[in-house]
Amino acid sequence: MSGPAATSAVPTGWRARFDPRPALVRVAESGIPIVQIVVAATGAYVFAHIVLGHPAPLLAATVTVSSLGLVRDARPRRVLETVLGMLLGILVAELLLLVAGTGWWQLGLTLALTLVVARFLSPQASFAIAAAIQSLIVMVIPATAPFLRLVDGIVGGVAALLVTALIPRNPLRAALRDGRAVFAAMENASAAITQGLRRGDRMRAERGLEKSRALQPLLDSWRSSLESGRAIARISPFLRRGRDELVRQERIRESVDLATRNLRVVARRAVYLCDDGMPRPVSADVLADIVRGAGFVRDSLDDLGFEPAARAALVAVAARLDPATLLPGASFGEQNLIAAMRPLVVDLLTATGMPPDEARAAVPRI
Repeated sequence: MSGPAATSAVPTGWRARFDPRPALVRVAESGIPIVQIVVAATGAYVFAHIVLGHPAPLLAATVTVSSLGLVRDARPRRVLETVLGMLLGILVAELLLLVAGTGWWQLGLTLALTLVVARFLSPQASFAIAAAIQSLIVMVIPATAPFLRLVDGIVGGVAALLVTALIPRNPLRAALRDGRAVFAAMENASAAITQGLRRGDRMRAERGLEKSRALQPLLDSWRSSLESGRAIARISPFLRRGRDELVRQERIRESVDLATRNLRVVARRAVYLCDDGMPRPVSADVLADIVRGAGFVRDSLDDLGFEPAARAALVAVAARLDPATLLPGASFGEQNLIAAMRPLVVDLLTATGMPPDEARAAVPRI
């Protein structure tokens, strides 16, 4: 598993202030969401204006823009929840317009009632805010007929759901990016722990522990991408072929999630051992071999053909993980460190597709 360079140039001065690359990356990553929003908003507006004859179907467009957004999580359920929140705000405002008319106090009453009802119906704060914004638009901008804007909102919501299925965001690309980020962070954490063991350097081992503790947000992002991808693939006819791949990646993610927890156990024991300043090259070599095996697991995200290589590499490491045989006469703490690596290897083996029972059997009995 090749890692980042130990040192890299850090841009300073005008390059740091005017570097266009992050902005270009943002634009490239938002390409499909931008297309979705443009197509849905334009289509909803044209349908409401030309087909239904509504003079100014503003909400047909705003509902699509607000429900789709540029966020990474565009699963149909999230889009539908946002649409329902906005339709709720429109409905409450339309009813109050019929009962109380327009004015400043009617505006305040509408906002208050919309927020109360929305908070009652959903625990999501974004649901209430979306409802409040749409109710505000209804109260401020007049309409020629009652409930005209509710129809516009429904048109916009349908358009948003249609483009979610017909112009889907690429779930595999986001999941692969997040998966690679997890493995890269695992490698960095393991490298620091390995260096600490090899040199007897407690500070490096502690740095590895800190990095291993910082893995959870990356795992959460990976999980979110996979959940969103599977939800979109269920309704999109263009993503059917990717469903099995998303399921496979979820299996890898679940195993890697467990592996990172065991990596933290290894890191804590390494910190404790490095307190005496003694190098432990055997333990460092074993952990380095585990990381190399994890590199094949990472490569299997892009190419299923790497799974057998990952399995073979990790089985070879697992066969050596008998603390008494690997470190005869070593201290109890050193043997405990090797013992802590055993579940780490088992988790990585299950990430290659090996059944859990076989993965556990690959490790010698102790």
